[in-house]
Amino acid sequence: MKAIRLLLVMSMMVFFSGVVSAQTIEVKGKVTDETGQPMTGVNVLEKGTRNGTVTDVNGEYKLSVAKGKTIVFAFIGCQKVERVVTGPRLDVQLQPDQQALQEVVMVAYGSANNSLQGRIAGLSFSRKQNRGMAAYPPAMPYNVSIAEDNEEYGVFRENRFIPVKSEALSTFSLDVDAASYGNIRRMINQGQMPQKDAVRVEELINYFSYDYPQPEGEHPVNIVTEAAVCPWNAKHQLVRIGVKAREIPSEKLPASNFVFLIDVSGSMWGPQKLDLVKSSLRLLVNNLREKDKVSIVVYAGAAGEVLPATPGSDRQKIREAIEKLSAGGSTAGGEGIQLAYKIAEKNFINGGNNRIILCTDGDFNVGVSSSEDLESLIESKRKSGVYLTVLGYGMGNYKDKKLQILAEKGNGNHAYIDNIQEANKVLVNEFGSTMFTVAKDVKIQVEFNPAQVNAYRLVGYETRLLNKEDFNDDTKDAGELGSGHTVTALYEIVPVGVESNFGNVDDLKYQPSKKEKNNFTLLTDELLTVKLRYKQPESNSSQKIEVPVKASVKEASDDYNFVMAVAMFGQLLRDSDFKGTATYAKVIELARKGLVNDQNGYRREFIRLAESVNQMEK
Repeated sequence: MKAIRLLLVMSMMVFFSGVVSAQTIEVKGKVTDETGQPMTGVNVLEKGTRNGTVTDVNGEYKLSVAKGKTIVFAFIGCQKVERVVTGPRLDVQLQPDQQALQEVVMVAYGSANNSLQGRIAGLSFSRKQNRGMAAYPPAMPYNVSIAEDNEEYGVFRENRFIPVKSEALSTFSLDVDAASYGNIRRMINQGQMPQKDAVRVEELINYFSYDYPQPEGEHPVNIVTEAAVCPWNAKHQLVRIGVKAREIPSEKLPASNFVFLIDVSGSMWGPQKLDLVKSSLRLLVNNLREKDKVSIVVYAGAAGEVLPATPGSDRQKIREAIEKLSAGGSTAGGEGIQLAYKIAEKNFINGGNNRIILCTDGDFNVGVSSSEDLESLIESKRKSGVYLTVLGYGMGNYKDKKLQILAEKGNGNHAYIDNIQEANKVLVNEFGSTMFTVAKDVKIQVEFNPAQVNAYRLVGYETRLLNKEDFNDDTKDAGELGSGHTVTALYEIVPVGVESNFGNVDDLKYQPSKKEKNNFTLLTDELLTVKLRYKQPESNSSQKIEVPVKASVKEASDDYNFVMAVAMFGQLLRDSDFKGTATYAKVIELARKGLVNDQNGYRREFIRLAESVNQMEK
């Protein structure tokens, strides 16, 4: 009997000790390097599980773990550390992994630093910003992993001429992105010709603003059109369709709920990446108002919130959080995106501007990382009412294709930031158009009159084409227009009577011939009709605007001359099948006719780029 009682007591002791040991507690701690400096972006993971977090800008973390479990601390270039949880506090100091540090080499410039993160050049720096100290590592070999010539661009075939007899409707999503221009400018300034698939002609055109009249009346958008002789094929016509969004004065812009989602992985190290991100965001912070709020989420091997929602009036606190960021680790971009949406939804402002601003080179390599998975993830978040602005940085391993998908599927826009002047353009000069949507799901459908048009070709917008049925389908996603935005599309037209291989097809057997068609259609003086659909930012139902275009070709305006010069430039860079008689000399000549409305010098900069390419091609 005594033996049974003893056995029962021992069993109960074992049971309760197991319960105690399995008790979950919140473990907090700080991770430092061997000099005692805090380390940002360290992966903190419960061993054998997916339960993890990442250290914040102060090197601190917190994680719910059961007593007796093991936590693994990992950071690229460091020796992995494992610790058993015995209490609520667990501080860790990481040491450099000399073998990892010898795997890759890079030459950087600046002043020396003896800390671990300072020695892992390109991954993370925790130096003090002393006066007179250069902002980057010293001029000696440092270790970093940067892939050269590993940039990714979506491959697409340029639009062809379509005979009106076979298809009279052309439909596409209006695109306000301009990332391609900044990216090809970077390449040209480095003395290299841009990759063909990096050139999206519509994004080159829409990098510039044009003198379109402000909308009047009930609609927040206005349509303008202009037809002229095509400069690269004198037998053809070129029709411009311009759209202007209503401009909202800055003082009347709604309150903003911004989430800065910042890639702090190892690939983001350097003056053209994370350092430029910091400088860019500091410009944006200067525009914040008291009613705005900012949260900051970072991601490397994992994702974490480093700054909870903070009023825009507390600029110093926001700037300090930005300044402490450093780069290191792998890239769990999908996890960062999910956390950013969660925080944006938590701080959602009804009737306000709720937006994630993603700063990255697009080199996602952990978790949700493929283009298809990212597209699915963003589409699932689109109905949240949170918009997505994508700012691309860097070179060598820039993933343009992924960032295009994020911007297109996330009801947002995409810009490439290659210098602080571009950051100022996007985040200061064009603050309203970049950050505040006035019309969403904007689609264009053009109907061509077969009595006037033999064939047509949409110049650019290859990645934004829609089926004709999509125009009236309000469930189909399309582009967004920001406050004061101008957007331009061009159609190259082969008029009826012009001999061309593009529009000649046999009469259709089961369609009426030209002679049998209604005389009204044949005799009308209309060249085409432009239809536009848009939704108010908080609506799910679209409204339609319709504008006919007369068959009248006039001398091009100064503004239009510049548009045509940019379009010609893009087609030359792509070595278009339809570039005709275009030359870089013609581009420069035409662009100079359009040097109007150039207060910031963007058009003059374009001419300098065209001149540089002209010299490179000789």
